[in-house]
Amino acid sequence: MEPDRVPILDVADLGAGYGRSEVLRGVSLEVRPGEIVALIGANGSGKTTLLKTLAGILPAWRGRIRYAGEAVERLTPPERVRRGLVLVPEGRGILQRMTVRENLLMGAYGRRDTGGVAAEAAAVARRFPVLGERWQLLASALSGGEQQMLAIGRGLMARPRLLMLDEPSLGLAPLLVREVMRILGELNAQGITILLVEQNARQALKLAHRCYVLATGQVVTSGEARAMLDSPEVQRAYLAGARETGRDPDPPRGR
Repeated sequence: MEPDRVPILDVADLGAGYGRSEVLRGVSLEVRPGEIVALIGANGSGKTTLLKTLAGILPAWRGRIRYAGEAVERLTPPERVRRGLVLVPEGRGILQRMTVRENLLMGAYGRRDTGGVAAEAAAVARRFPVLGERWQLLASALSGGEQQMLAIGRGLMARPRLLMLDEPSLGLAPLLVREVMRILGELNAQGITILLVEQNARQALKLAHRCYVLATGQVVTSGEARAMLDSPEVQRAYLAGARETGRDPDPPRGR
């Protein structure tokens, strides 16, 4: 999808952290409608912290978050979801003792249009046939790749305008990584803007329009994704191996 120029997400001088530990130190970035924007960075760079702050799971200590022209720093996570700002978290967050169908419906908990929810669930089942085949199975019976598709499908049930994904390929075999990236490309082509934190930096840069690189809670460089894919500095730092294995550190008392 060809992106617009006016940002749907405009972040300026954002600070956040855990307890007294500051993780984000003045992060500024923007995402335009129709884009896929990748966030890459090594272990501890603050990628997950950034997504949690944008989603409202963590409070912003300072700075500005404007989404669709509205300041959202004071909005709760459900209020942000209702506006179309949706996070698919790291680790998928699947409710293991609920069925595939029940997990999907949890993604639409804030909606009151029963008919629309049913139609959306049917559309997710068509997009991910394996989920339709396992509709009444417990989520615990799904493979890692199937659970990732369920997590994405659950996010789609909220009708996102901006879909944020945290490490969607984590723990998946290479073939499934390519499948997840293909799905994200299709979603973007159908009008969903995407902010992607991804351990597989090479795949992320191949998919994205633009990229920001985080280090120690700051944006250290940004640019067109294809240009960064060819950058010797980025190649040395993030693309030397087939996969990037770094993860943000656990906050106090778990994540």
